Amino acid sequence: MLELSLPAFEYKVKKQDGVVFIYDIIRKKYVKLTPEEWVRQHFVHYLICQKGFPQALIALEREIEVYGLKRRFDLVCYDRRGNPYLIVECKAAGVTLSQTVFDQVFGYNLILAAPYVAITNGIRHFCGHLDSNRQFCFLPEIPEFEDFPAL
Repeated sequence: MLELSLPAFEYKVKKQDGVVFIYDIIRKKYVKLTPEEWVRQHFVHYLICQKGFPQALIALEREIEVYGLKRRFDLVCYDRRGNPYLIVECKAAGVTLSQTVFDQVFGYNLILAAPYVAITNGIRHFCGHLDSNRQFCFLPEIPEFEDFPAL
């Protein structure tokens, strides 16, 4: 797997029938280690260890319905009341973060209505929110969990 611009973390992997799996602390099970999963696991640990997001308020790869189509979001952080607060779309390190990726996360957000969205490929990360004029405002970095307004 490629080195990412996210902090390293201690991870557990196992190999079964020639397939490598990584332990996911959120789902509490081993999941297939793909390039996208490598980014997702790094980003989860970054949010928990560096940004103070409570592990209990993070969900990974849950199914939602968007205009009658079943979709799976990558990562959602919830606020203290259990409402979606930050949705993150993870891509493999070799994937360019394009308008298409933003469109994907905003499509999920039509249903989730999280105030903040982020995209990452493990190398670059973008986070922001819609202002009162419905214009996307980029943030210089992912905020600390404690910096999110208490709702």
